[in-house]
Parts: sequence; C-alpha cells; structure tokens
Amino acid sequence: MKQQVRVNGMKHLLLAAGLLCAVPLALAQKSSTDSIAEYRAMLQDGNPADLFEAKGEALWQQKRGPKNASLEKCDLGKGPGVVKGAWVELPRYFADTGRVQDLESRLLTCMQELQGFKADDIAKTPFGRDEQANVTALATWISAESKGMKFNLSQSHIEERKMYEVGKRLFFMRGGTHDFACATCHAQDDKRIRLQDLPNITKNPGAGNGFGAWPAYRVSNGQMWSAQLRLNDCYRQQRFPYPLFGSEATIALGVYMGVNGKGGEATAPAIKR
Repeated sequence: MKQQVRVNGMKHLLLAAGLLCAVPLALAQKSSTDSIAEYRAMLQDGNPADLFEAKGEALWQQKRGPKNASLEKCDLGKGPGVVKGAWVELPRYFADTGRVQDLESRLLTCMQELQGFKADDIAKTPFGRDEQANVTALATWISAESKGMKFNLSQSHIEERKMYEVGKRLFFMRGGTHDFACATCHAQDDKRIRLQDLPNITKNPGAGNGFGAWPAYRVSNGQMWSAQLRLNDCYRQQRFPYPLFGSEATIALGVYMGVNGKGGEATAPAIKR
C-alpha cells in the first residue's frame, strides 16, 4: 500500500513538473509572436514601401513606352483613371479582355494598350526585375489608395465563380517533390513555421489578413513584392514549376483568397520579415 502511494505521489510530481515546464514554453511562444508584431509596428513608421509607393504614383502619371502615354486612362474596374477602392475589388472580370484579372495582370493590359509595351515580354522578365519592377511599384501605390477599406470581390459573373473554384482546387492540390499544397501551411488555425504565424486562408480573419497585406516590403531580402510575386515564391517553396507572372493559376488563387477574405481590411503596402 505504501509503495502504491509512493508511485502515485511520484506520478503527481512528474505531472506537476511537466506542467511547470510547459508554462514558460507557452509564454515564450506567445512573447515571440508579440515581439514580431511589435517589430513590424516599429518598422511601419519608416516602411520602405513608401518609396515604392511614391515611385508607383509617378509612373502612373508619367508618359512612357512606344506610345509615349501615361496610365491615367487605365480602367481598373471602377472607370478610367479611378484608383481609390479598386484594389479591394480585384481580381474581377473585365469585359474588354474577356477574362478575370488581378491588379498586376490588369496593369499589364493597360501598359500594352495605352503605352505600347509588350505584356508578354514583361511577364517573362526574371523575378521582379526591369519593367516588372515598375508593375510592382504601380501595384504598391494603387493598393495604398485602398488601405483601410474592406475587401468586396464580386462573384456575379460566371467567370469569377469559375475562377474561385479553380483557385480552390489549386489551393488544395498536392504536388511537387515534397507533396505540398497551399493548404499544407494555410488551411488550419494556429499553425506556424519557426516564429511565424501562418494565416488560415480558407476563412477570415486569416484570408483577409493574408491576402490584404500584399504588396509588402520584405525585410529579409530588401525587396518589394507584389501579390503575384508572393504567390510565385510560394510555388517555388513547394517545389512546383514556377508559374508565369500574371498566370491564370495565380489569378485564380487570388480570387479564392480574396473572396474568402471578404470584409477583411486592406493593410497593403505592409512590411514582412
């Protein structure tokens, strides 16, 4: 009997010790997350994205390209030249192209039709360089004009609904050498990699927070990334074939995330690790 009491007592002591060890770990994890949030908040006051935003506004007004024209007549979905509020309604269907377009692919259309650039050549540019970098700067300024607004992507056109379903399938599709999918990291609550929280893109607030923060300045590499570049890099990390800039696949994923994030607040241009 005494031996049984000793055994039970030892079990209780071990359990208590385990709980005491778990408490500091939980506090450390929480404080790490809070520290990252505080770090971003401090950087936000001097976010280098501001420089790209200013560049984008200048590019919008500047006469460039073979046609020596500005982008001030570009229709982003709310009428020629209207920028404010456009970002939170993209991707959407455009009748003049007969397809659903996100911000970057729509800018390529405007740069080709209004300024005479070749959209295909810009899309083939290596990751974020040359004229593609100008597209990112333009996207940075345009997204900033909708900062604080709520996402409200349309699903009224059949092509918009089709793209949502395509995006959903792509989100859950596993492949590549690691058998990964977007859903591997972004389909559950409370997931993290290293000290980084991973938003659940299948619903709010994760979808709104994740989708609404790009374009963003990447502190780790000193680059400004648009939503297109962020999605392309996700494919790279999954060891998938690298998609073309402005591809139907990345636009469809944008529709899926944006619709799931309806009502979420646009925070772009943000700052990321």
